[in-house]
Amino acid sequence: MNNELIIDVGESEVNIALIKDKKLVEFHREKKTQNYTVGDFYWAKVRKIMPGLNAAFIDIGHEKDAFLHYLDLGPQFKSLSEFSKQVSTGKTKPTGLPHFQCLPDIDKGGSIIDVLTSNNRILIQIAKEPISTKGARLTSELSIPGRFLVLVPFSNKVNVSQKIKSSEERSRLKDLMRSIKPNNFGLIVRTVAENKNLEELQTDLNELINNWNECFERLKSADAPAKVYGELDRTQAIIRDLVNNSFHNIHVNDENLFKELKAYLTEKFPEKASILRLYKSEEPIYEHFGVERQIKGSFGKIVGMKGGGYLVIEHTEAMHVIDVNSGHRTKSENSQGKNAFDINIEAAKEIARQLRLRDMGGIIVVDFVDMKGAEPKKQLFDYLVTEMSDDRARHTILPPSKFGLVQITRQRVRPEVNLTTSEKCPTCQGSGEIQASILLEDEIENNLRYLIEEQNEKSISLSLHPFLASYFTKGIISKQVKWLLKYKIWIKVKSVTSYSFMEYHFFHRTEEIKV
Repeated sequence: MNNELIIDVGESEVNIALIKDKKLVEFHREKKTQNYTVGDFYWAKVRKIMPGLNAAFIDIGHEKDAFLHYLDLGPQFKSLSEFSKQVSTGKTKPTGLPHFQCLPDIDKGGSIIDVLTSNNRILIQIAKEPISTKGARLTSELSIPGRFLVLVPFSNKVNVSQKIKSSEERSRLKDLMRSIKPNNFGLIVRTVAENKNLEELQTDLNELINNWNECFERLKSADAPAKVYGELDRTQAIIRDLVNNSFHNIHVNDENLFKELKAYLTEKFPEKASILRLYKSEEPIYEHFGVERQIKGSFGKIVGMKGGGYLVIEHTEAMHVIDVNSGHRTKSENSQGKNAFDINIEAAKEIARQLRLRDMGGIIVVDFVDMKGAEPKKQLFDYLVTEMSDDRARHTILPPSKFGLVQITRQRVRPEVNLTTSEKCPTCQGSGEIQASILLEDEIENNLRYLIEEQNEKSISLSLHPFLASYFTKGIISKQVKWLLKYKIWIKVKSVTSYSFMEYHFFHRTEEIKV
């Protein structure tokens, strides 16, 4: 297995593509202006109590108030509130949790008005980013994830990931963690901790406890609402959670981010620091690695498959619906049942990829091609479970219903990745009015003359749609050669498949020249 991470840094966002055996399996988009993320801690203010919802709206300093339900307070909410209050007023040191006397758990069937009042200051964590018209979802069951462990304050339990199957290894990890963890700190041992030694686990635990202490150090001077602990940005969090021995390359096209990631990898994953590479070519990084083409073919309403079948993916407010179609290509030597089974197996593999790629969450209903008999349906279900085993989001898959539908629930903590893959009309650019296409060549020529003769540009490259690039570069005496003879400068022409038909841009090295 060969995994690569391709990171494209733009002016306003960072795009992160995970490539598994040269196929795009995850795509993340992080806005540079976004000042919140899942996992951040806030010293927040209770804005409004809603007894009918058994919930409260919380001011975390953003445009929309966040939502906190009673069931998301956690059993140790009273302990968290009391400890936070003591630290914020200077009665307790930020490092004093191991010596803190925890209070009794709150009632699971209680009411929000029993524990919260308006204008209360409380410490909360973002559990879900704002989705659609809804504000962020909050929790007071705090946790801090590390590479091998997840720290759970106000608890003394040690749990081990269910994906670690060996009972001996599970017992070893439990005993090890119980022997080194401080009082009032629970732990969840992650899958990647399997077979790790005491030194590695202790280092990770110490770092998590330091993060917790720093959070409460900031709490002493914080004025609600304020962020007191920030989770790693999306790029570093993905590297923390994904980088393992199967990773061969991490490519990034921004020098500043390259330096940040180099420092992070050198500190956290020194054995993997050498796989980070700075991409310097003028060709867009996603064009160079073939990511742009895969994005175009993977995010539309209709997704084709090699066997001739295709998926139709529809999104509604309540759920996502995926319809599997056989298309017109089937193997004539196979029976109808065998053809249906083969198409469904291929569709199951692609559906598992699509769920990760688009980060689809909530309820997903899949209508597979109808099959007769219980055995093919069981084989399909088992195959889908196996294909989704690499998915880091929590999910549940139900066996096919009597109508042949497979229902999936998948954890949703961020808005779904929804890219527009359709292109603007090549003639009207979506306006309904067109410029005579015969004038495009004259327009480019005039802009070139202006840049060279008026702006005195000495190095220019022209990026165009592949069809236009061919028009300007092909032929014994191409337009490109004529420009050389006329302006005494070689104009480099590059084709970019992501451009609309009549779109073009001038560049000086990697910086766009505005005309």
